[in-house]
Amino acid sequence: MVVAWIIGGVVVLGGLITVRYYNRFVTLANRIDNSLSQINVQLKRRSDLIPSLIETVKGFAKHEKGIMKEVSDARKVMMGAKGLEGKMKANGALEGALGKLFAIAENYPQLKADTNFLELQKELSSTEDRVAYSRQNYNDSILRYNVLCEKFPGVIFAGMFSKTKRTYIELEPGEEKKPEVKF
Repeated sequence: MVVAWIIGGVVVLGGLITVRYYNRFVTLANRIDNSLSQINVQLKRRSDLIPSLIETVKGFAKHEKGIMKEVSDARKVMMGAKGLEGKMKANGALEGALGKLFAIAENYPQLKADTNFLELQKELSSTEDRVAYSRQNYNDSILRYNVLCEKFPGVIFAGMFSKTKRTYIELEPGEEKKPEVKF
């Protein structure tokens, strides 16, 4: 009888541990999905600000159509990008185009002093900070998930539940430095 209780206790304990690990994997996977969603929200927010920025700049720098087209095209690519890797690549191109647009503003003192331009520039800068924070949060969520997949006894449960390591968002080659703008 005592042996039956011990076996029963071990089975129940094993079941509880299995449920606990399964729930941890589900929770961490949902945090990763949420973090990715936050990145998408911030990228969309920035894309929504760009048409207003272009219209403001057009009023002051009518002959800078090439840069404005580049920003507009980069925005379209960003809006149509699929998957995390595609969005990050499109994001890098958009950041480069915006950098050129802001560099042009240096040649137009009236534009630099325009309230709408300054507000849009501030909003875009704030959004860039939010994108960076969202990326960091995403990578932190990936770290927690990957640690659970690799540490004992999580590695056993990861195998049982077919959970594998996830990849971090990494900078594209050359993205770590600001684009150089020459006129």
